[in-house]
Amino acid sequence: MANAAEHSGANGHAGDIGGSGRLGAARLLLWALAGALAVRQAAAVLRVPPGDWLSGFHLPGSLPGSLYEAGAGQFTGTPFGGLVLKPLTGFAAPSLEVAWTCVTLLFVAAIGLVAARALPDPVPRRTAVLAAPVLTALMMVSLPVREAASPGQTAVLPVLLVLLAVFRVPADRPAGLLIGLAAALQPALLLFAALLWLSGRRPAARAAAVTFAGATALSWAALPRDSWTYWSQHLAGTGLGGAPDGLANQSVHGALLRLGLTGPAEIALYAVLAAVVVWIGLRRAVRYARDGQLLLAVAITGCVAVAVSPVGWRHQLLWVLLAVAGKVGTRAADRPVWPVAVVLALTLPSDVLLPNLAALAPVRDNVLLLAALAAACAVPFLPRTAPHWSAPVPTAYGRPAAARWSWVPLLPFWRRVLSRPNLLLELLLIRVGYSLYSHIRAAAPTSRSLAEGNADQIHGIEKALGIDIEHAVNHAVVNTPWLEAFFNFYYTSFHFVVPLAILGLLYWRRPGDYRWARASLGLATVLALAGFWLYPLAPPRLMPALGFIDTVHGPQDLANPSYGAMTAISNQYAAMPSLHFGWSLWCGIVIVVLAPKGWQKLLGALHPLITACAIVATANHWVLDAVGGAVVVAAGFGLVYVLSGPRGAVALAAGASVPKPRGAAEVGVPVAARRR
Repeated sequence: MANAAEHSGANGHAGDIGGSGRLGAARLLLWALAGALAVRQAAAVLRVPPGDWLSGFHLPGSLPGSLYEAGAGQFTGTPFGGLVLKPLTGFAAPSLEVAWTCVTLLFVAAIGLVAARALPDPVPRRTAVLAAPVLTALMMVSLPVREAASPGQTAVLPVLLVLLAVFRVPADRPAGLLIGLAAALQPALLLFAALLWLSGRRPAARAAAVTFAGATALSWAALPRDSWTYWSQHLAGTGLGGAPDGLANQSVHGALLRLGLTGPAEIALYAVLAAVVVWIGLRRAVRYARDGQLLLAVAITGCVAVAVSPVGWRHQLLWVLLAVAGKVGTRAADRPVWPVAVVLALTLPSDVLLPNLAALAPVRDNVLLLAALAAACAVPFLPRTAPHWSAPVPTAYGRPAAARWSWVPLLPFWRRVLSRPNLLLELLLIRVGYSLYSHIRAAAPTSRSLAEGNADQIHGIEKALGIDIEHAVNHAVVNTPWLEAFFNFYYTSFHFVVPLAILGLLYWRRPGDYRWARASLGLATVLALAGFWLYPLAPPRLMPALGFIDTVHGPQDLANPSYGAMTAISNQYAAMPSLHFGWSLWCGIVIVVLAPKGWQKLLGALHPLITACAIVATANHWVLDAVGGAVVVAAGFGLVYVLSGPRGAVALAAGASVPKPRGAAEVGVPVAARRR
């Protein structure tokens, strides 16, 4: 395989000193980021007291002791792993803790370096230079590495052994030796011997099988009782380190147990499904190996191994992240979908990716398993012979807007895009963005004294301005039942429905305007989060001395610091600015600007007006909260204008929808502007 220098020479330009300098600086920054993340991970592990950390090995202090005695501290690895690790318990706990953590994180960096150099040809210069630090940084924040740094976990080492065997050791017998040792630590990885055999490296496959058998026989000779317990009573580790149906077991067997299947029927179904996954996954892995995508073949085989193992712990699923080496989709706009989905699945908790709904529990509880199965059996990775392997259908960009301020640096991802974005990627980012917004909002300061003090300040300003109308409006609405019911319904029903409906309609009918509108809404929401953190504010309904009536949530127990069930849902003091009004104002502006008919524009203008009345009438916001919402929305639109020019530069014609670009059929856009 050609090295990075050869790739850069083939794809770059002689004398591109400026570009090389920028890439070098970016590489240094990314390595610095990876190092900072490694230090953060090490600090999290080293905060554990040395005594507690050492007990996490679940190993007896003396060699004759049993590895798998019933109790709170059962070893979770193979007998061979226990045989290798037992001598380590003789070292002092602090020194072993530091050494174990540092070596584990160095192994992660080594995986990043080896995997980056194993990318299939041709490798663009930017990818060749930046791949290693980017992959290392992503691994440092991934769930597998965060759990693999725990005491006694050896999941990172088998991954490194396999990668070294496949990519860095040219001779068959040494390569087979490394894979056999990896399988001795994690038996399901013996599937790599099958991959070697089917891809033509039969001496290496035989060496791997012999090494695995020898290591296992050695552990039987040294630890016969533990070996019998592991291979017979625990069926290659099932039940060790946690319940087989626990969420940590991200294997097909664990998923079936979580669905409520037990007994012989579950075992039979598991055996059938595991056989199907092995058959499909290995065939795909061999096909991609023969196609020259050996890193993807290795990643697929690793995903198969963890999925079909009786226990596939989260810290063993680093293989899924390596599967980002595969390319999916013929359009440039579709290429980020698979990498983004993998990174989100491996770095974020499942409740961030999916709502907490009972119907979604089977998916939410098995996100990592589903990602592994998708990589192994379903995702249509492109072969290198595909027409769009190196040259995907380019993205259509609009011409730079003449009104853009020349002194503002235009970032590449702010360029005006004319084509419709990938729907799956949009849904992923919207869901994750809203979940992060909810978590950050909930984590904002919630000091009651501070929030009520700020509310007194806001109330005083409104009195001075003569706009303190909240109490009069609230009681007038309470005394008019039909009006109270209307405002309660409006407050609770349209906050999410209307923005989502507008985004959906724009995505389908006006994709260029969709991007402009979506960006302005996102920026306004981010600015609002800053307000929640900097200025916690009690809404009128949580000011006990002012006599407001909460028409939506009912009477609040102000003597109880939690204020009832609503506090468990969201931060009750995240009131300034009002996003209830801000989002409705965004809806109104978008409708007024884009709607073709007058009655549609009128409805759009009425929506923020009715919302403003609703938030005041229900005692959920002060009048100045609505002013704050208007400020952040105006700032969101303003930032989009500054960064990417006026909205009129997007459309090919006023009010016309923009079709999807189809390769050579694109016209009116320079070739250099169309490519990413």
